[in-house]
Amino acid sequence: MSVLNVIEAQLDNLAPADRQIGRFILDNPDEVLRLSSARLAERTGRSQSSVVKFAQKFGFSGYQEMKLAVSKARAHAWRPPGALHSTIELGDSPAAVAQKLLSSKMHAMQQTIAANDERDIARVMDLVDTAGRIHVAGVGASSLVARDFCLKLQKLGRYALHDADSHVQMANVSASKTGDVLFALSHSGTSIETVRIAELAARRGATVVSITGPQQNPVARGAGVTLYTIADEERVRSSAITARDAQLMLTDFLFILLLQRQKDAGDYIAGSGEAVTALKLGADK
Repeated sequence: MSVLNVIEAQLDNLAPADRQIGRFILDNPDEVLRLSSARLAERTGRSQSSVVKFAQKFGFSGYQEMKLAVSKARAHAWRPPGALHSTIELGDSPAAVAQKLLSSKMHAMQQTIAANDERDIARVMDLVDTAGRIHVAGVGASSLVARDFCLKLQKLGRYALHDADSHVQMANVSASKTGDVLFALSHSGTSIETVRIAELAARRGATVVSITGPQQNPVARGAGVTLYTIADEERVRSSAITARDAQLMLTDFLFILLLQRQKDAGDYIAGSGEAVTALKLGADK
């Protein structure tokens, strides 16, 4: 995962001195590549040792290793050609809003795919393939994505469960056992209902797959496998718009991979379509 994504996710939880260094790095990543630790300390009004310790807090041996990670992050940075990626302002024209919103959505989806290790994705595929039951938990906007993902799993003939009521979700996972899987969706990773559902599923022996932002959070800490969504909600001042798009991108990605792996997937999809068609024809009579 990009070091810039990790710093941004952790920024609000940092001490004031570290937050100032982190903010400068996020706002000026290209300039950072040209600065020594001493010069970055001068630019941020902090000591050189503070800069080095900041790098070490993010798992680097020192400032130079962190600079290398920033360089790699910039090399992989991506923006839609010709699109803006900046905060939507009240005075923006509809055309500017559309362009900024499209840029933010596309950026969130691209960064989400890039943030997840192929080995973790493969492990999730293996878990789903052998799962007795698949629970999908999420509240608020995450519940909408959870319902969509659950429906897709059901179309493949999987025993998948989701309910908009978190109490029902809790009741469902209370019957979990070893071999079951719970997908716990919460971009913040702090939704108390999802945290409690994930904790119960783990106690019952199910493997928890968390789908959260990259920041440290209780849902991810208790998971057997962690997947990540990257979304910059501040830029669009939205109501979980880009977070929802990131979640949909990741769950659709998982669904497509399952389609590829499941030899009889086409039969299940066709059967689901025929059943819906028959239902509609019956309703028209």
